[in-house]
Amino acid sequence: MIDRDHQLSITRQAELLGISRGTVYYLPQPVSPADLALMRKLDELHLEYPFMGARMLRDQLLRQGIHAGRRHIRTLMLRMGIEALAPQPGTSKAQPGHKIYPYLLRKLAITRANHVWALDTTYIPMARGFVYLTAVVDVASRKMLAHKVAITLEAVLAKEVIEQAFARYGTPEIVNTDQGSQFTAEEFTSVVLAKGCKLSMDGRGAWRDNVFVERLWR
Repeated sequence: MIDRDHQLSITRQAELLGISRGTVYYLPQPVSPADLALMRKLDELHLEYPFMGARMLRDQLLRQGIHAGRRHIRTLMLRMGIEALAPQPGTSKAQPGHKIYPYLLRKLAITRANHVWALDTTYIPMARGFVYLTAVVDVASRKMLAHKVAITLEAVLAKEVIEQAFARYGTPEIVNTDQGSQFTAEEFTSVVLAKGCKLSMDGRGAWRDNVFVERLWR
């Protein structure tokens, strides 16, 4: 991706690749091949059973002959930025100070472009770690409008990718996200609201709300 010996500056290479400039000077922490394989399996299971926490995922892996401890699975889930979407004791609190907006898409007929955009983040395994890919998708057309890659999961990534989509395609009526801290942060929400868009956020525990967006990663 980034070639530090190339005649183009690192900043220019980052711009051409759509990578956040603030991340190109850092390298992801190495991840063992065994953990990478386990993370890929956890990602598959999380997409299929997004309500499962570390304990249920451990049991599901064991049924497939894969032995992994609950604490280790939980550690990898934190690194991947995924969590069980079903309500669990102690997990339903929003990020302190972050406003949560109501979910607006239930029973809403979405039949035209620029009616609803959805943002989502996934992780991409690399040879020595992984990176996060955040994308903006038009719900009606399923077209990916903008995307950016970074090694950390922060609000600036969501802010930059939505600004990129606004610049290219105008503004939708509704922007839908999950309740990840990168999307609930004012750094992101203020940019969306300033464009006159309505914010919609999937309800915690309503894991089916955003499945149609997650399927786009496959």
